[in-house]
Amino acid sequence: MSSESYLLPNWPAPKAIQALTTLRAGGVSTGSYAELNMGLYSGDDQQSVQKNRQKVCEDWQLALEPQWLKQVHGIQVVRSRPDGVEREGDACFSTEEGVACVVQTADCLPVLFCNKAGTVVAAAHAGWKGLANGVLEATLVAMAVDPSDVLVWFGPAISVEAFEVGPEVREAFIRQMPTSEAAFTQGQGDRWMGNLYQLATLRLRSQGIESIYGGGLCTVNDPRFFSYRRDGQQSGRMASLIWIEK
Repeated sequence: MSSESYLLPNWPAPKAIQALTTLRAGGVSTGSYAELNMGLYSGDDQQSVQKNRQKVCEDWQLALEPQWLKQVHGIQVVRSRPDGVEREGDACFSTEEGVACVVQTADCLPVLFCNKAGTVVAAAHAGWKGLANGVLEATLVAMAVDPSDVLVWFGPAISVEAFEVGPEVREAFIRQMPTSEAAFTQGQGDRWMGNLYQLATLRLRSQGIESIYGGGLCTVNDPRFFSYRRDGQQSGRMASLIWIEK
């Protein structure tokens, strides 16, 4: 498989854990969706998206269908099942070997979880709304393991240099967690620059998680990634997957 198609986490996960984020190269989509678009509802040709998804499964020898989600920027967490049914939610978890958890992003933060024993995995889609409302905390509850045994990896997301938000976004975080103020810097006028990676880290540390890896990438400024903020409605989606290998 091509290293141009996948970003692999650098983290001390157990041997049984496989995880990745897809990049843009190596698929069949064209135009603004070129090439490895994973987003079925992005406006791309759906047959092309299905071929791209199948390529990922073949590249990584996933015999069972991953759990694809219909994401709504909420905090619902579903159990991943290999039945091919798309479920509504913004996070999923699995204790079953070979059943991949998947989230799709194009600026939002993909967060992958596993425990140190390698017996449970999860993936969460953390846009600012889901992050502020507790999607990471809800994912940890669903995993039902001691937070001190959890490893987390941040996939690619919009960086603080590109993530300009209004005062209502900043206030939404600070209301729930005053320490979130540190993740915002003053922009032009009433605008603020928000650090999604830092906000997610603060939320996770408040739950007792210390083993956090990844971060530091920018989907807007790095052409390897799709970016909704950069490309608008005709932006493709990356997929971040994690599973327990058979």
